[in-house]
Amino acid sequence: MSSQVTDLLTPTARLLAPAGLPRDEWLEVRRQGIGGSDVAAILGMDKRRGPLHVYLDKRGELEERREPKLDRSARRGQKLESLVAELFAEETGLTVADSPGTLQHVDHPWMLVNIDRAVFEQQGGELCGDGGVLECKTRTWRSARSEDWRGEEPPDGPAIQAFWGDAVTGYRKAWVAGLVDDDFVWFQLQYDQELIDHMVEMVGNFWHNHVLAGVPPEPGDLDATDELLSHLWEVKADSMRFFSPEEVAEADKLIARRRELLDERKTLKRELGEIENKLKARLGDAEIALAPGRELYSWKRNGNFAPKRFREAHPRLAAQYQKRIDVLDVDALKTHQPDKHRAFRARVLRVPGSSE
Repeated sequence: MSSQVTDLLTPTARLLAPAGLPRDEWLEVRRQGIGGSDVAAILGMDKRRGPLHVYLDKRGELEERREPKLDRSARRGQKLESLVAELFAEETGLTVADSPGTLQHVDHPWMLVNIDRAVFEQQGGELCGDGGVLECKTRTWRSARSEDWRGEEPPDGPAIQAFWGDAVTGYRKAWVAGLVDDDFVWFQLQYDQELIDHMVEMVGNFWHNHVLAGVPPEPGDLDATDELLSHLWEVKADSMRFFSPEEVAEADKLIARRRELLDERKTLKRELGEIENKLKARLGDAEIALAPGRELYSWKRNGNFAPKRFREAHPRLAAQYQKRIDVLDVDALKTHQPDKHRAFRARVLRVPGSSE
């Protein structure tokens, strides 16, 4: 650590920007480094964002698209942070302090964090110890199931954010607290220097070898990245790009592997279908297969309704329950606004000679 730094707010971090900045200014601050919400995405542990999202965001090349539902969820989380912190303080007896804003590591300026809260112990009415980081989360049980908030340890995403808070601030304690519907849970993390060092190394490599170097990372396999790639570039109809011999060789390898995977998928799909049909045949006119003390499997009429078959079998009844709905006239839009129609079509990958 530099001996000349005197403006430290934590053992290893100084204040880069105060809390409460206007959103556009806050976004500019975030682009100066890697924050806690970026780390899970870089490590491939975020379902909504991947390394390519982070790279484009930090380079200022990602158009901000704020979906109303996600925006509402984010605002809800921010408003409930204070309640989560208050419940945490009541249950633990620890002192919780508001975040001062964006913190920056003194020796690694690209390491940034906006901790939700700082946590301190208190003795005789005075704060003691170096403090720690508190991550505050709010979830519905529907959204919490996939993160496993009922386990003995916190979900990976919030834990990664809390460890990153320790990495930037130099604190050696961290907690994760969550309000899941009306149930409150909290966890104390076991400090792991090896994990933090490994995380800092990987994220540092990403910052220097991709963001600063201007080298995009591999896109990965997230559905969210597929959606990003579909709308990343403005493309002209039937525009072409000639590949160099090296690019051709790499593309041929990818295409060959893609063909292998498609063949494997067909084989697995047939095998899966055969197994499921055997299970269905064994049930006959029953819906549930039982074994002593447990249910083996079921085959119930609880799937999608088949309107076409229903209309064919019961045309008068179908007419009785017919209703009219407003739909977008896509054909008319295509005729009168072809450019707008094309801009909102998905890009579809096709390989000549493929049977997919």
